[in-house]
Amino acid sequence: MTLAAALCFPLVANAQNQDSVHIRKIYDLALTQGQSYEQLRYLTSRIGARLSGSPQAAAAVEWARQEMEKMGLDRLYLQEVMVPHWVRGDKEYAAIVNSKITPTREVNVLALGGSVSTPALGLTAEVIEVNGLDELKKLGKRKVQGKIVFFNRGFDQTHIITGHAYRGAVDQRSSGPSEAGRLGAVGVVVRSMASNNDDFPHTGGLRYAEDAPKVPAVAISTKGADLLSKLLKEDEKLQFHLRMNPQWLPDVLSYNVIGEIKGSEKPEEIIVVGGHLDSWDIGEGAHDDGTGCVQSMEVLRLMKAMGYKPKRTIRAVLFMNEENGLRGGTKYAEVAKKQGEKHIAAIESDAGGFTPRGFGIATTTEAAYQKALAWRELLAPYGLHDIDRNGGGADIGPLKDDRVALIGFRPDSQRYFDIHHTANDTFDKVNRRELELGGASMAALVYLLDKYGL
Repeated sequence: MTLAAALCFPLVANAQNQDSVHIRKIYDLALTQGQSYEQLRYLTSRIGARLSGSPQAAAAVEWARQEMEKMGLDRLYLQEVMVPHWVRGDKEYAAIVNSKITPTREVNVLALGGSVSTPALGLTAEVIEVNGLDELKKLGKRKVQGKIVFFNRGFDQTHIITGHAYRGAVDQRSSGPSEAGRLGAVGVVVRSMASNNDDFPHTGGLRYAEDAPKVPAVAISTKGADLLSKLLKEDEKLQFHLRMNPQWLPDVLSYNVIGEIKGSEKPEEIIVVGGHLDSWDIGEGAHDDGTGCVQSMEVLRLMKAMGYKPKRTIRAVLFMNEENGLRGGTKYAEVAKKQGEKHIAAIESDAGGFTPRGFGIATTTEAAYQKALAWRELLAPYGLHDIDRNGGGADIGPLKDDRVALIGFRPDSQRYFDIHHTANDTFDKVNRRELELGGASMAALVYLLDKYGL
């Protein structure tokens, strides 16, 4: 060790000790006096599902504003954003019919978000099963026209991180309806984006291409998908009956809810924490993404409760319309860039409220990433071992430029896609300690980002 290094070592060690003590206090406060769990109880159990444009989404905005008002923040405001308004309509009905093997078998389905409706009396057609978009395209129009396309590619269960399996299957849901429509299909059934096998279908957004016919599309539960696949192997001429009546209504004025603590030394430098306030119209939107919202608010509350005065401005943003439009995230970035705001980091919590495992940190330089990686020694005692460069999130993605670090909070992923986008995503599936640990984990990283920058 050089003389200069030897002289600096006590200073570095003392700073690390101070950081360790401060982070410990964050966790102690969160675990003994955390408010995230009770906030989530109200958001999910009293307000419930809150798809953009719905009265429940409007109620969630006002609830979040009132909750942050209690904190005595330096600034609290609503940011206007026009959001799409799709409604599901009556409960969907689907059945396997005209099979030589079995009587009519009803199956559980959910319309994909944004889907058009079937005719009033429904539609009935033969089914053709495919294992993905490539297989569909190889079949060609002659084999697909007039049929219902059944996309049945499941999760690759060999992935340790279930989000990787989701990304490997979700193109069927997002692009499948348009690709099938181009080939003359009259409808689409997609195996639910799920890591488990049960009878809860998983909804989610689709993206109709402008140059393709719009055909009605549903997600079928994994058990329903297995049954349909089995019966098709025994009778390829069986038919599927589908009836649903969703519709698009005019766009609605809504809001991002934004609160901040102003920095004492570098107020122009902004660190964002956020989650999305909207959810799909089924279940209660607990893990997706009520947990991310209350954890983001908890970061600010913990700072205020500890009397911590950040150097930089710390801002919590509850984004509207992540699920079926991303209007909130897009609007936030648009306004930030127009006003010349300088964001140095943005952290998104949108992967559930399970046990914290780490962060994905996408920085603009290798030096910045290595700086963040060095904090693992301080974070590891709290289970935050999983730190790599695959950071970001849907709502913070539009902020991307050559200055801002985009960071995804990573909880344990094993159970998330059991309930993602289902009626089963309810408050009772959230564990208090896991939730409060998540807010503390985000607050610990924000503390380090605020103190040292990137």
